Amino acid sequence: MSELIPQTLGVETLSMREYAEKAYLDYSMYVILDRALPHIGDGLKPVQRRIVYAMSELGLKASAKYKKSARTVGDVIGKFHPHGDSAAYEAMVLMAQDFSYRYPLIDGQGNWGSPDDPKSFAAMRYTESRLTRYAEVLLGELGQGTTDWQPNFDGTLEEPVVLPAQVPNLLLNGTTGIAVGMATDIPPHNLREVVDAAIHLLESPKAKVDDLCAYVKGPDFPTEAEIITPVDEIKAMYTTGRGALKMRAAWRTEDGAIVIHALPYQVSGSKVLEQIAAQMQARKLPMVSDLRDESDHEHPTRFVIVPRSNRIELDGLMSHLFATTDLERSYRVNLNVIGIDGKPGVKSLDGILREWLAFRRDTVRRRLQYRLEKVLKRIHVLEGYLVAFLNIDEVIKIIREEDEPKTALMKRFKITDVQAEAILELKLRNLAKLEEMKIRGEQDELEEERKSLEKILGSESRLKTLIKRELKAIAESHGDDRRSPLVERAEARAFSELELTTADPLTIVLSEKGWIRAAKGHDIDPSTLSYKSGDGFKLAARGRSNLPTVVFDSTGRAYSLQSHQLPSARGQGEPLTGRINPPSGATFEALLTGGESDRYLLASDAGYGFVARFSDLQAKNKAGKAVLSLPKGAQVLQPASIGEGGELLVAAVTNEGRMLVFPLADLPELARGKGNKIIGIPSARAASREELMVGFAVVSADDTLRITAGKQHKNFKISELVNYRGERGRRGNKLPKGYQKVTSIEVLLKE
Repeated sequence: MSELIPQTLGVETLSMREYAEKAYLDYSMYVILDRALPHIGDGLKPVQRRIVYAMSELGLKASAKYKKSARTVGDVIGKFHPHGDSAAYEAMVLMAQDFSYRYPLIDGQGNWGSPDDPKSFAAMRYTESRLTRYAEVLLGELGQGTTDWQPNFDGTLEEPVVLPAQVPNLLLNGTTGIAVGMATDIPPHNLREVVDAAIHLLESPKAKVDDLCAYVKGPDFPTEAEIITPVDEIKAMYTTGRGALKMRAAWRTEDGAIVIHALPYQVSGSKVLEQIAAQMQARKLPMVSDLRDESDHEHPTRFVIVPRSNRIELDGLMSHLFATTDLERSYRVNLNVIGIDGKPGVKSLDGILREWLAFRRDTVRRRLQYRLEKVLKRIHVLEGYLVAFLNIDEVIKIIREEDEPKTALMKRFKITDVQAEAILELKLRNLAKLEEMKIRGEQDELEEERKSLEKILGSESRLKTLIKRELKAIAESHGDDRRSPLVERAEARAFSELELTTADPLTIVLSEKGWIRAAKGHDIDPSTLSYKSGDGFKLAARGRSNLPTVVFDSTGRAYSLQSHQLPSARGQGEPLTGRINPPSGATFEALLTGGESDRYLLASDAGYGFVARFSDLQAKNKAGKAVLSLPKGAQVLQPASIGEGGELLVAAVTNEGRMLVFPLADLPELARGKGNKIIGIPSARAASREELMVGFAVVSADDTLRITAGKQHKNFKISELVNYRGERGRRGNKLPKGYQKVTSIEVLLKE
């Protein structure tokens, strides 16, 4: 019985898989062809085409009075597009926004949104609209046999399959859409540039993308922000139909401040202000003192950024803002359209223009053919009129006396059904003698037009000339200058955390047990700070919060630390081993801070050393980097800073009270190594560590050198060091009695 049910009720059985595949395929094709993708002919999606057509049917041309948008939306969804009114109205709003469309199709009156918030438009019952002059470029040839028509959704009306666009609107206004399994992202372009490219392709059918790019420099958005994508990338985008664009806000300087006067396409000004203000509040923009929004009706976009001082590099600041805010934005490009064959596909620039020109050639040919048919029909009718006027009395007699005057006229004067019908429909007032002259005049005019039309239709070159002439006329009447300049710029770079740190004075303090901290200011006495039980002060270095700190361990390895990240000296600091990974058993023996180009003299107590740049001492990882190679048993000494000036000297002393002074230039500058001998120590005494270099300093002509031995010290002017001058690597001379057990050597700071 169950086998008979499908047959009895006419039910068709279908597997779930087959049904789901077919249903999803049907849905996807509907979304692709009837909703999301534009047609290459007029560059419009179905909803946009229906809105423009419905408005033309309502008589809402550019010269007409505005009409409530609700009326237009009602016609659109009631006659052609049976979807939600909000979706239709949003599509309508987009075509009216001059900041969204390069060449708007709708002229709106009322609140149609703003660049800051495109969705802030008023409800359709409050706004009014009509078509723009540019919309005539899509509609002007509609009633001239130029397009195919199709039934609307309920079959009661007809709508155009595609509008007979007289320019490549697809490229001019661009579009975005998401279908099933594919999407489209077409940027807007400049009308004059696209028309010039189309004309060039018409004249040179074999032209490639490179040739067309001489005319189409790149997209042209409805904003004066800069397109910074390199030319090669733009050409590649036009060649493949896929790519990406970058836009950057336009800015200038006024009275030392930055003034941003144009934002990238579809970027919200309020959001940009929020992003910059958030960085200022988070203290990530210490170089900015004020941010103002001075936008008004005269200047729709005017954001003022005031730097903290005139020493701030404005290009660097803007580069940071481009990298961290919407002042620079990327746009995806995917030239995916429905071609004249009705199939979707990603096309190149030359492919799009070729197909559109084929569409345009067919449209113009249909228009001319339609007009020719009208002309021939009118000439045919006029020939019948002329017969009637030449035999007016006989025609009147036949009409009055014959039961079937139409047949009689056809038989008597050998005229066609159409001519006889036209004669019978003549009004009495048109029977004046003057009408014969008018008919002959009209005949002559129509004959001239017929010949012209037939010449154009019979000649491909004449047809091309006509298309070119019409394209130039539209470019003349609707074209404008490029709005988005094409400029190649360096890649935006955000400030590093270190660059954003203020240059506050810091004193870095290292304890005997390897605990580190940073005290604000340079007037700190590290020995007075509190230390953990069994710990005490070991080393200190004065620097700034935006400069890194380098620590040396007892193996000669160097480790980098960010000074601004060090714990405050209000506490007792943190162990260095929590931030870096030194070898087991290593201790920390040296501490220094400075700028990238600063130079230091590195040395071991074995009497060897070299000059190194601070940039070479910094390590990228926690394990540090080997810098100073140590002879067996040797220890690292605190490096000496090398200042600027004339002749610089090195003063080195041993624990036996010997001092040697020689030119710093005698030592090499290295990135790592053992270095050269600074002061001579007998190898046997060095091996047994009986004699060691206990200290060294770099002095200039104006410096004072202080030698400390226990509780007493002695100051030397540079002129007093003559007795200790010698060649690098010598033993040096003995210091005076009482100073032969040197505990430290230092250069006194100038007052």
